[in-house]
Amino acid sequence: MYPTLQLYEDVLANDAEVSWPALPRMIFVVHGTVAIADRTLRDEDTFGGESAVTAKAGSAGVTLWRWEFAADGATGSANAGRAVRSREKLAARLETVPKGALLLRGDSVAFPPGGCAYLHRHQGPGIRCVIEGAIRIDTHGRSTSYGPGGAWYETGPDAVFAQGADRPTRFIRVMILPRTYLGKSSIEYLNEADRAKPKSQSYKIYVDMPLTMEAVA
Repeated sequence: MYPTLQLYEDVLANDAEVSWPALPRMIFVVHGTVAIADRTLRDEDTFGGESAVTAKAGSAGVTLWRWEFAADGATGSANAGRAVRSREKLAARLETVPKGALLLRGDSVAFPPGGCAYLHRHQGPGIRCVIEGAIRIDTHGRSTSYGPGGAWYETGPDAVFAQGADRPTRFIRVMILPRTYLGKSSIEYLNEADRAKPKSQSYKIYVDMPLTMEAVA
């Protein structure tokens, strides 16, 4: 059985509380405030961990993006109620997950107006979601454009070219990588001529978390 990676959007009304079971996850605050563990998180703050967690919204509510990784292929960690609304934005079966010790990386990738990422691949699969601007993703002979809130999956080994819009663009992503990439870039450019070119994108790592389990397919 292949592991899964899921992305949820959670909208909590003021002072609403929700709990999730133990799973490797990253939570990104889109807007608002939320208390998780002993921390108060605000816009664009993140939380990463593998334990069960409880989140309580602040006085103005909060919107979260929540990535969860299940090594056993389990699905379903959405919540519904008058004060909490969750929806699955995207789920992927990770057929290309690396073998052995793993790492969950959550980061952001930013492009200046018109910036691009030359033809490349990564060392593991992941789900991305646009937080600002817009981007076109070319892979498998198809081009798909995503605006704010748009999410997509990349397998890792498949070649991808990314073209940012004519305005600043940024997306948030979570990838599952070999643990040997802790603190290291996972990108590999496929054309020799592109490797020496200046790169327009910039990165910010939020979570670089070794996982306690190994992938089993």
